[in-house]
Amino acid sequence: MRLEGSTALVTGANRGIGLAIAEALAAAGAHVFAGVRELDSDHTVPAPLEAVRMDLSSPEAVDSSLDGLSAAPDILVNNAGRFAGGLLERQEPDHLQEVLQVNLAAPIRITRRLLPGMLERGSGKIVNNVSIIGHAPFPGATVYAASKTGLAGFTDSLRRELQGTPVSVLELITPGVDTEMMDQVQEELSGHSKTDNWDHVDPADWAEKVVKAIADDEDRLNPGGAERVAQLMPDKLLSLVAKGGFER
Repeated sequence: MRLEGSTALVTGANRGIGLAIAEALAAAGAHVFAGVRELDSDHTVPAPLEAVRMDLSSPEAVDSSLDGLSAAPDILVNNAGRFAGGLLERQEPDHLQEVLQVNLAAPIRITRRLLPGMLERGSGKIVNNVSIIGHAPFPGATVYAASKTGLAGFTDSLRRELQGTPVSVLELITPGVDTEMMDQVQEELSGHSKTDNWDHVDPADWAEKVVKAIADDEDRLNPGGAERVAQLMPDKLLSLVAKGGFER
């Protein structure tokens, strides 16, 4: 896909993976709408990114945010996410609902809103940050895993549905990346798993691979290292590994 002169929308773009992808797309010549929760001093983005409000907390908030865009995106990167970790019975139900809304319901709604315009214009790319847990669900993150496995199913189904059209889909099977969210993951799982030796990928390095995959019109970007091994493990073997690395 040609990136020079395109318009991209990246959700969750004021930090971490989202910011790195937004900056890499801008460096490749795209005009980037950097989706942030609120247009305030806590959610600023560097030039040349254009900060836009992308509140994913409800269907109404998603629609209102999309209505405020000044141009139709050619590239949609559904990156924003929430994490919930620890034992399921100890987690707050309202927060679990928020995880499902932000990680699964919102990307589906945004895609549904923007897809018709992409089809009409004859070009488009939908990029979904599924995460390694969407293919290797590990304990201690049950609802987060549910949201990401759901997004993986949505992504695969949509890719097949769009075969033969000018719109394509890219699934990001994102590894552990050195971000604030990864810090949260390690903190919330520290009482159940040994997390201090986890490998972390630099956000800029991962973003470079993401942008290349978009430009090359790939349909899946796989991780490397241990995450790739976990992704390919048979279910029984993954369960044995998880049993040895997790304590209630």
